[in-house]
Amino acid sequence: MHSLPVFLRLTDRPVILLGDGEAADAKRRLLRRAGATIVGEDGLAALAIVAIEDEAQARAAVARLKARGILVNAVDRPSLCDFTLPAIVDRDPLLVAIGTGGASAGLAKAIRQRLEALLPAGLGKLADALHAARPAIRARFPEAADRRRAIDAALDPGGVLDPLAEITDDAVARWLDAAAPNSVPTLVDIRLRSPDPDQLTLAEARWLAQADTLVHDPDVPTAILDRGRADAARLLAPTPDPLPAGLTIRICNAVIS
Repeated sequence: MHSLPVFLRLTDRPVILLGDGEAADAKRRLLRRAGATIVGEDGLAALAIVAIEDEAQARAAVARLKARGILVNAVDRPSLCDFTLPAIVDRDPLLVAIGTGGASAGLAKAIRQRLEALLPAGLGKLADALHAARPAIRARFPEAADRRRAIDAALDPGGVLDPLAEITDDAVARWLDAAAPNSVPTLVDIRLRSPDPDQLTLAEARWLAQADTLVHDPDVPTAILDRGRADAARLLAPTPDPLPAGLTIRICNAVIS
């Protein structure tokens, strides 16, 4: 992973913007949408965007800003960037960011356009409804693991809260009224047929995303393990006795090299 994606709250916070022309205007609009206060080079800010077309002037401005400890985005100059600005799908409060680390803005835009067509315009309402229901969800599922799995099941394809389907305004409330504690196994085996994570079945990918613990052979590819949650424990086989609390996935690399 070349970068750590981060969502920054910029409301009323100063951001330096240098440059004129179309590129600078586009960044100005984006910063204003995020609520930032745009200031000049001498302003007190932690972030700066340099949209200066002249190469020498742009490099000089980047050097001055970095000397002050400011994180810089240099438009169309990825080697000078401390951070990049992704293509954004806005379903407020849901945001989807697509970045290539500066490798290809065109590719990021193409993916954004596909996602724009895929994600319903009203998807933000579902996010708001889930946020408003957090106290009720906690009361219905007091254990964090049960709560996580119940939400995962509801949001699965075909689930009662499938985010790609039409959702009624009362869908979350109706789900909570009907929801029952999940009955899940404590141990699931996955026998890999390929080192390619895209070859996982849909069920296997879901189990990995839900697992509390991953027990794996030493030669299981990192790309497979990274399909699990970042906070899931990772243990080398054999399976510990007793099993850890929650759902444990045991991954065996059966691929013949």
